[in-house]
Amino acid sequence: MSIRTSALFLVLAANTLPVVQSFVNYANDFINPDYILAGNFNDTTIPAQSTIKQWAEDSTSGGPWSVTSKPYLAPSGDKHDYMSFSPYWWPNCTAVGNTTELTPQQIWTTCPYYPRDGKFNPDARIVNNIGDFDSMSNAVLFNSLAWAISSKDSKYSSRVVTWIKAWFLDEDTYMNPNLNYAQMQRGPGTEGQVGTHTGILDLKGMTKLTSGVLILRSGKAPEWTSDIDSQFNEWLKKYIEWLETATIAIQEKNSTNNHGSFYFNQLAALQVLVDDKAGAQKTLDEYFDGIYMGQIAANGDQPLESARTRPFHYRAYNLAAMITNARIAAYLSPSTASSYWNRTTTSGATIQQAALYAMDQQAGSEDPTELYPDVAAVAAVYGDKDGKYVQWLKEKDGSGFVSDASFLWDQPVGDAGFAALLVKNSSVSTSGSASGSASASKPGASGMSEAQTSGVSVEGSWRVRGMLYAACGVVMAVSFLEFL
Repeated sequence: MSIRTSALFLVLAANTLPVVQSFVNYANDFINPDYILAGNFNDTTIPAQSTIKQWAEDSTSGGPWSVTSKPYLAPSGDKHDYMSFSPYWWPNCTAVGNTTELTPQQIWTTCPYYPRDGKFNPDARIVNNIGDFDSMSNAVLFNSLAWAISSKDSKYSSRVVTWIKAWFLDEDTYMNPNLNYAQMQRGPGTEGQVGTHTGILDLKGMTKLTSGVLILRSGKAPEWTSDIDSQFNEWLKKYIEWLETATIAIQEKNSTNNHGSFYFNQLAALQVLVDDKAGAQKTLDEYFDGIYMGQIAANGDQPLESARTRPFHYRAYNLAAMITNARIAAYLSPSTASSYWNRTTTSGATIQQAALYAMDQQAGSEDPTELYPDVAAVAAVYGDKDGKYVQWLKEKDGSGFVSDASFLWDQPVGDAGFAALLVKNSSVSTSGSASGSASASKPGASGMSEAQTSGVSVEGSWRVRGMLYAACGVVMAVSFLEFL
């Protein structure tokens, strides 16, 4: 899910500054570290760079995070075990026969639980390891990006090191490398007191984290020492082994809907991070030759997602996972990137067609913004000769896409002149940007060169929600809404 969860802040001085977007919790993404570290960004990405720096600052709230920061222990009694509850399972205590009010713990172990698809049980976040991990993975990503685009300011890289150590390495706060108690369904007996395969989804943010760490490692951040890298790789290899062998992990791998897609996101990204590129390639080939083949119908629909109670959300959700798998594959082998982006399912459809179908559907009461980053990514990869993607984005949400963080890596995408207007009226300058357009043969974030894409830069952009006033001051309010 991708939800804008905070009010925009207004930055005003004698000159108007670029509007910085409110925080977006992308469903998932993989960002090519080589593209980021090269720093050959078009000047149109300056507003997006400003947003990244702001998100880097905002994301520090609540950190450092740790799996040990929870009010109740997992059934193992080990504080280092990750723990979460299945969000769509609800108790029915009518036949329990209690004569006094049950405590939460008694409800969890006494009352039978039943699924209600799409209906979120609010007490599922009493133990919030999932929310803490999600916050940490976002903070790692945006602080690593900010490090790369700000002349490698050590304040950003130092933060990332602190967070990685707290969650994975420090003796008092590390996480055991498994998800044995993730998304427990709860209820009497032992069955409800162990993790389920859906819990592997809790750590899908490992893909964002991977992007961040790769940027620091490849960029040779002094704070990311060889000792930390070695310790982290050791932890990751243990977790990868669990992902490839645990019963619930294999069940998740075999899920044919978004759960399976995100499993392959996570495993492939972590294999890249431990430098097992052959393993990552095998993982992605298994995805594209396997469950992907049944995920998109001939008309572009994703039937397994459309069948859910929130079809607009789930189509956008799985689309983000498919895009992420293709981006990892493109990073591993730029020369064969197009073979993944243009891979057809058994029904003859591609990721592009899935996006086009999703764009034609009405969100109804669901959040329409979840689809916007997917559409922008598809425009960057496949091109937009007739302007259909940007026209859709403009009609849905205006002209602020150039201020969204993802505009930095969703390239080549045109800005319809909006960025130049913002920069012209602004006193902001962002280091790391280069004037002019990128070379037509230079690889973009998709892993495909501009010559390999089917179109030219799109015209237009989306989502400026700012209001500009002629006064000095800064107003900022940010809140994070956790999601699945």
